[in-house]
Amino acid sequence: MGEYTKQELEEAMVSLASTLHKCEKIQEGGKLQSSQKTLNDRRVKALRLALDLLEKELGRDGI
Repeated sequence: MGEYTKQELEEAMVSLASTLHKCEKIQEGGKLQSSQKTLNDRRVKALRLALDLLEKELGRDGI
């Protein structure tokens, strides 16, 4: 996955997990219009995918 240190990958995971948490909180609010909901849903899916890939790269089974 490129030339990244373990520390860089772990820091990226923290940042992505924080962003995912914020997006999930927005989903729970239920006040998004249709297009905003779709965009946020796609962001959540992409963030989860990125976190899964980082976990695999670091040799972990889950957060």
